[in-house]
Amino acid sequence: MTRAIMLQGTGSDVGKTVLVAGLCRLAANRGLKVLPFKPQNMSNNAAVSDDGGEIGRAQWLQSLAARTPSSVHMNPVLLKPQSENGSQIIVQGRVFGQAKGRDYQRLKPQLISFVLESFAKVSEGADLVIVEGAGSPAEINLRAGDIANMGFATRADVPVVLVGDIDRGGVIASLVGTHAILSEGDRKMISGYIINKFRGDVSLFDDGIASIGQFTGWPCFGIVPWLKAAGRLPAEDSVVLERLVKGEQGALKIAVPVLPRIANFDDLDPLRAERGVELVFVRAGERLPTDAALIILPGSKSTISDLADLRAQGWDRDLAVHVKRGGRVIGICGGYQMLGRKVYDPLGIEGTTTEIEGLGLLDVETEMAPEKTVRNSSAHSAEYEVPLSGYQIHLGVTQGADCARPAAIVDGSADGAVSADGRIMGTYLHGLFGSDAYRARLLQSFGLSGEGSNYRESVDRALDEVATGLEQYLDPCWLAGLLG
Repeated sequence: MTRAIMLQGTGSDVGKTVLVAGLCRLAANRGLKVLPFKPQNMSNNAAVSDDGGEIGRAQWLQSLAARTPSSVHMNPVLLKPQSENGSQIIVQGRVFGQAKGRDYQRLKPQLISFVLESFAKVSEGADLVIVEGAGSPAEINLRAGDIANMGFATRADVPVVLVGDIDRGGVIASLVGTHAILSEGDRKMISGYIINKFRGDVSLFDDGIASIGQFTGWPCFGIVPWLKAAGRLPAEDSVVLERLVKGEQGALKIAVPVLPRIANFDDLDPLRAERGVELVFVRAGERLPTDAALIILPGSKSTISDLADLRAQGWDRDLAVHVKRGGRVIGICGGYQMLGRKVYDPLGIEGTTTEIEGLGLLDVETEMAPEKTVRNSSAHSAEYEVPLSGYQIHLGVTQGADCARPAAIVDGSADGAVSADGRIMGTYLHGLFGSDAYRARLLQSFGLSGEGSNYRESVDRALDEVATGLEQYLDPCWLAGLLG
C-alpha cells in the first residue's frame, strides 16, 4: 500500500502549499518516489501539466519539488472564479462546466468519483503521496458532500495533519476550536498538528503546546519558523498580492494593476526577483505610478468584467498618459485582449456583456470562442530573437493589423501583436518573463545590466532550502515514520 498523509489547515493561507512542496522535496532527496495531490483547488493561477491539462499552479510547483512530471490527476478538480459567486469547473484537466456556489455543492457527489479515481492513479507505484487540503475542515457548513478535506480523507482513509498559522494570531483557539466542532469520526482522522510561521523564541510556546494537548490530545509534530526561502516560491493565492503592493526600490519601476479576476500573476515573479527592479502592485483606489517605465496588464479569468473594472478605477486614463509620456506596456493573455480596440463575446461565454471597447493601444480585436487553448509551448521572441518557453491557457481569437508584427513565434505560429512604434506589446504566452534570455534583453532595453539570472534554478534552490528547514524543525520521529 502506498503511504499517504494529508495536510489540512485551520484556515486558508496557513502555508499548506509550501509545507507540501517542502515535504515533497525532502522525500525526493531521500530517494522516495513522492507525488503531490490536491482533491479540489480554487485558484485562477493555473498551469498546464505535462500530460496537457489544467491544474493549480501550486500542484505544478509541488511536482517540481517532487522531481516528477506533473499530471492532471494531481489536482482533479480546479475551480477558477469568474464572478463573486460563480466559477469555471476544470475536472481532470478539462473544462467540465460552470456553476455558482449552491449549484456546485450539488455537483460534489458526482465529482468525488473523479477525485478518488485520480488519487488511485497518483498512488500507483508511488512510495508516498502528500495531499493538500483546501480552506479548512472547520467549515462544517460545507461538510456534507465535501471532497476537499475530511470528505476526501475519510473516503480515501488518509490520516490528517492539521496546520495552524501562528503569525496571524489565535493559533491555540483555531486548533482547539477545530477539534471542538469536528464530528468524532473526522476528529479521529487527525494524527497531530504543525505550528507554522513562528517568529521568536520557540520555548515561549511550550505552555501553548501543553494547552493544545490538554484540550485535544493531539501531539505536536513541529514548530516551523517563518522560512525566508518560501518567499522565493511562486504564490498560488491572490491574497498574497495584498502583501506585495510595493517591491524593493530599484532603478526600473514596473507597475501592475491588480484586477478582481487577475490570473497567473506568478508570471511576474521572475521580474520581482531581479535586482534593480521595483515591482509595484496597484490596488483598487490607487493610481498607476507616473514614474513607472513599464506597465504590465496580467492575465484575467474574466477579460470583459476586469476591463470594465479597469475603467472604473480610472486606470485607462493613467495608461493613456503613460503611453503619451513614452512609457511601455505589455499585456499577457487577458491583458493582451484588453489592449485591443474591442472584445466581443457573442455567445456570452464570460457573462451578459457581449461587446466592450478595448483600450485601443493595439490595432487588434478579440472574439471569445468556446474552444479553449491549453498547451505547453516552445517559442522564440520576435523582437529579441531569443528562445522562450511557457504555456497558453486562453479563450478567444485575436486578429488585426498589429498582428503583422507578432510578439513571438509560438509552436511555429505567429502569436501576439506589437504596435508600430514598438512600445505596446501583447501575447498569449504565459511564462514570458521566466525565460532568462528574454528577461535579460528586456531589462537591458531599459538600461539595466540584465545579467540573465537563472530563475528556475533559484526556485529549485528555494525548494531545497525549505526542505532543509522542515528537516530541522519537524519532529524527527514523525518524519522517520513518514519518510522511512
